Amino acid sequence: MATFLKRLKEGLSKTKGGLINKVTDLISLNKEIDEDFYEELEEILIGADVGVNASLQIVESLRDKVKERKIKKADEVKELLKEELAKIVEGKSQGLNLNEHQPAVIMVVGVNGVGKTTTIGKLAFKFKEEGKKVLLAAGDTFRAAAIEQLEVWANRSGSGFIKHQQGSDPAAVAFDAIQAAKSRGTDVVIIDTAGRLQTKVNLMQELQKVKRVIQKEIPDAPHETLLVLDATTGQNAISQAKLFDETVNLSGIVLTKLDGTAKGGVVFGICSEMEIPVKFIGIGERIEDLREFNPENFVEALFDEDDEA
Repeated sequence: MATFLKRLKEGLSKTKGGLINKVTDLISLNKEIDEDFYEELEEILIGADVGVNASLQIVESLRDKVKERKIKKADEVKELLKEELAKIVEGKSQGLNLNEHQPAVIMVVGVNGVGKTTTIGKLAFKFKEEGKKVLLAAGDTFRAAAIEQLEVWANRSGSGFIKHQQGSDPAAVAFDAIQAAKSRGTDVVIIDTAGRLQTKVNLMQELQKVKRVIQKEIPDAPHETLLVLDATTGQNAISQAKLFDETVNLSGIVLTKLDGTAKGGVVFGICSEMEIPVKFIGIGERIEDLREFNPENFVEALFDEDDEA
């Protein structure tokens, strides 16, 4: 556990610098709590992509608690902020809904460049480590590179692989993958989809078609519909989540590249504005750096000042 928390802290170091360290600096410069203090705190939260609405709510709640607890010194606000951030993410995580299904079907969606294929590969490794038989389906048929990249991950993870030629019907790939999974006794099928802009209506309609084909073969599938988001895109990630959810009814979010941004506060923005749980976070390039999202550990890693943890 200590090693995991240390790795988590390393992965969140930029976000800590862009959020918690700035709050620490603000507190060191302000002994008293006044209006300027609240305004600057609000700016720090918004700057870390916590989101305007969430930031306003946090600051208002802090005002109330400061009055209620008769707090006078700025250095006491940091613990209150930790409480508020913990409250936002509390209960906003849950495990994958796969255990009762065979094959369990995961549909993965997201725009190009977010780390979707890499996420699928890392999930495949996770399931293989758990002793599951895994099948990957190359449903992003628009790009030959996407098919090739997924095949590399299938080989690396020892997973089965279903593909068609570039330009083929993605729904047909999904259909063949489900049929293959049934005949091979596969435990988990992960279906990639084209990395589409959420504003492309025809492509979003195609996503719905893929889902319908899956449901025709297995009525309660997909058992998970995961949206992969790039944390470095900040508030745009939230707008993506809302539009994808309207299209395919998301069951969870995977937030990648948290190690590459000082704006990882978007986790709090997503948890504040969306009812969809964050199921995994990516904090590095290594296979084991795709982790199940643990809200308590996440907040602890941001605020922990013991570098030896």
